Amino acid sequence: MENAQESLRQVFQQEFTRMVAVISRRFGLQHIELAEDIVGETFLLAAETWGVRGLPANPTAWLYTVAKQKAIYQFRRRKLLDDKVIPGLMAQHTQDDEWDTLSFSAHSIRDSQLQMLFAICNPLIADEAQIGLALRILCGFGIYEIAEAFLTNKETINKRLFRAKEKLRAAGVTMDLPADSELVRRLDTVLRVIYLLFNEGYYSSTQNQSLQKDVCLEAMRLGVMLTDYEQINSPKTNALLALMCFHASRFEARHGGAKSLPLLYEQQNDTLWDTALIRQGFAYLDRAMQGNDLSTYHLEARIASWHCIRDDTPEKWTAILSLYNQLVLLNKSPSAALNQVYALYKVAGQAAALAAAKQLRLDNSHLYFTLLGELYRETDPAQATASFQRAYSLAKTQTDRQTIQQKLDGMA
Repeated sequence: MENAQESLRQVFQQEFTRMVAVISRRFGLQHIELAEDIVGETFLLAAETWGVRGLPANPTAWLYTVAKQKAIYQFRRRKLLDDKVIPGLMAQHTQDDEWDTLSFSAHSIRDSQLQMLFAICNPLIADEAQIGLALRILCGFGIYEIAEAFLTNKETINKRLFRAKEKLRAAGVTMDLPADSELVRRLDTVLRVIYLLFNEGYYSSTQNQSLQKDVCLEAMRLGVMLTDYEQINSPKTNALLALMCFHASRFEARHGGAKSLPLLYEQQNDTLWDTALIRQGFAYLDRAMQGNDLSTYHLEARIASWHCIRDDTPEKWTAILSLYNQLVLLNKSPSAALNQVYALYKVAGQAAALAAAKQLRLDNSHLYFTLLGELYRETDPAQATASFQRAYSLAKTQTDRQTIQQKLDGMA
């Protein structure tokens, strides 16, 4: 019984998203909630059947067969198939594309998931809703898991997902890849959502480390999926994959201490870094350097690659500062600007860094005052303490407050 439940959990994580994507692609994105219900009922039947009879010889094939039967039955029963779906399919597909063909072949699954990814990554809906839909529809996470990742409750997530689906439905968004002329522009949105999805896992404040890692791995899986298609296997796609590999390589070392508080870079045991992921990151980075593209992902990936070298050499920080100088020209975000100042500190010293930091005037940012505390630490302990205290008062999460408290305790 226990083995059957564990096998079902693993199969669910892998197959839920594939089955929803295939059914939604076949019968229309407007029926996505019905597709989720059909797949949910399929797994419920699997839990009941496998628990009694044991695992079938081919669990995946069993699921696909049952899901196909349930999909046809549900659409017939609701008269959706005869009244709405078939006329639409007849208008859209060739005569030899039979309406009752619901294929779960590897090719169909791959195409369906890619089309679902482009459908979800739509600027009509907010970033958080896009990430939530990606976690649910493309990564197979449950509502409770998504709520935990966002540090909120399941009611909030349900409402957020419902509104997002309604917007897609009202706008008539379909599961079709955009034309080649539109593909690059839409790809930027897709890459951005994958980037935000990875960050949601890597920098999440939830204490569930397994969940954090799963979110990161799912973001990387979606990125790898993009490289299977020549039109979107672009330099910036590979640059984002390189960036995620470099960061993910330090995941185990980053969470090697207390469960509630990630270890800072300088505290990490570099023997726990995943050298295979680092090598993979450099492989993607090499592919990203083909052509003349220079995106923020390129620059962030190159910065992250330097952080995979533990030695604190002048060459390392000079290179990092140069990359941040380029990054803030493309995207002068507060985070990039603060990191640029820290790199300047490592290269040119405290005075130069303080002068640059004071020009930023990010008076509502706890990260800004944390940086000031670090810059004042050696020369003005009182000012450093005051800066850390200001940072603590501005911090919004318990994790951030704990990290800053550690710095205050160090000053004491």
